[in-house]
Amino acid sequence: MFLAYVVVTVFTALVVGAIGVLDLRRAPAVLETSAAVNVPVSWVAPLGVPKVAATGGLLLGLAGWRWLGVAAGVGLVLLFVGAVLTHVRARVYSTMWAPAVLLALSAVTLWLGVGAS
Repeated sequence: MFLAYVVVTVFTALVVGAIGVLDLRRAPAVLETSAAVNVPVSWVAPLGVPKVAATGGLLLGLAGWRWLGVAAGVGLVLLFVGAVLTHVRARVYSTMWAPAVLLALSAVTLWLGVGAS
């Protein structure tokens, strides 16, 4: 179970960290999706900050600060629940797969992190 926790956590950290960097850089695809779901451009970079921070938290959780990894997992789950709800509210289902997959990945990471504690 610990090996699964390590593999899934590292994968989640890499994916979420990359997406956070794209948010911080205001990548065109991010801006396009944000506009489609009515998220102001001024929110894009600030929404990248918790993603990058959670990446660090997940990795520090692996390094022995388990509570920080769990807290990062909880934060990611809440963040991606909000992203899915934002897509539903805007009735934009064509791109909702991305936050839904990230929500599932974050939830599995959190579950494994709590189980490994």
